[in-house]
Amino acid sequence: MQEIAMENHLPIIYLVDSAGVYLPMQDEIFPDKEHFGRIFRNNAHISAMGITQIAAVMGACVAGGAYLPIMSDETLMVEGNGSIFLAGSYLVKAAIGENIDNETLGGAITHTEISGIADYKFKTEQDCLDHIKKIISKLSKPATAGFDRIAAEKPAKPVNEIYGYQSEGNTKPYNVADIIDCIVDKGSFDQFKEDYGKTIVCGYARVEGWAVGIVANQRLIVKSKKGEMQLGGVIYNDSADKAARFIMNCNQKKIPIIFLQDVTGFMVGSRSEHSGIIKDGAKLVNAVANSVVPKITIITGNSYGAGNYAMCGKAYDPRFIYAWPSAKIAVMGGEQAAKTLLQIQVASMKAKGKEVSKEEEDKLLNEIIQRYNTQTTPYYAAARLWVDAIIDPADTRKVIAEGIAAANLNPEIASFKTGVFQV
Repeated sequence: MQEIAMENHLPIIYLVDSAGVYLPMQDEIFPDKEHFGRIFRNNAHISAMGITQIAAVMGACVAGGAYLPIMSDETLMVEGNGSIFLAGSYLVKAAIGENIDNETLGGAITHTEISGIADYKFKTEQDCLDHIKKIISKLSKPATAGFDRIAAEKPAKPVNEIYGYQSEGNTKPYNVADIIDCIVDKGSFDQFKEDYGKTIVCGYARVEGWAVGIVANQRLIVKSKKGEMQLGGVIYNDSADKAARFIMNCNQKKIPIIFLQDVTGFMVGSRSEHSGIIKDGAKLVNAVANSVVPKITIITGNSYGAGNYAMCGKAYDPRFIYAWPSAKIAVMGGEQAAKTLLQIQVASMKAKGKEVSKEEEDKLLNEIIQRYNTQTTPYYAAARLWVDAIIDPADTRKVIAEGIAAANLNPEIASFKTGVFQV
């Protein structure tokens, strides 16, 4: 959340009730770069950036947990509930032999009347929360990035129709343009290179009036100009080339980019390799990595392998990344991965002189598939912050608009530069 605030220049309200580091897991929480101390480092950086931080102390704030509210701009405390101290009464007794209760040691009255650490005290939590609203209401209007917005139009198709295009399990082809028509303002979608690189759809549009660029995987089986059939959801040379060029164009024009991910990866095989799929794929990854405009990623279906990277997965710093309940995130599809892992496991067992029956192979395969399927769900991803939220598909338009509105509050957009890549 602090990173989101820094990226988008958003004020932060902390509702604090922290006992500090959980001692039984201190090795997983305390010493590393992204551990507990990073919160306070971010506190300092956010303050230096001029971003407002308000802390409402609603419970005990002990040890490390005591620093966050005091490193905020203003601290509010609730009498009888809120307390701030480096060590609680039990530890004080053990360390220096002093007998004192927590309220006297670091309660709201102590810190507003004696230490001066806190700025306000309140009888109830409701009074405290109401005062936060008063503080926020007086903030000055921020500068913006100037992203273009006009009056919004409703989508060409009813938003609820978005549920009907993917099949159960996402096993059948569908036209991503139908999904786009449920998200963007009516009549606003202009396709870029419509007849080239058809397994990725690119184009300019508006969402709730905001100008956006859209990069979306196409799941139809499409025919190329050479008469070849191309598998939907796979990134081919021409698709990668088109998407890379479009992303660069959006950066030149300072237009935010929306990625709609339903990708199984890059095309493999001798024809693709001889055509330079690695070169074209690297070009796309380069454009995504160096993109400076806000990027919002929606994982609607599959998000496999390098396709996850090329379509702006978590590692490529999207401002916001959301998943539909139908999303699957993994290095490859569950069935393919399970068969690969099974072959390795069976070969290892046979190398040790153990015979493996067909029944044992089937049992192993089912165990691997079940484990792999659990790890590919959006719930598994959200629990590990690989996505910011799992959203109702019908809310896609709303969260995109809110994301751009948030991103527009940061006026600082770096100059777009790309590194070295083969053309």
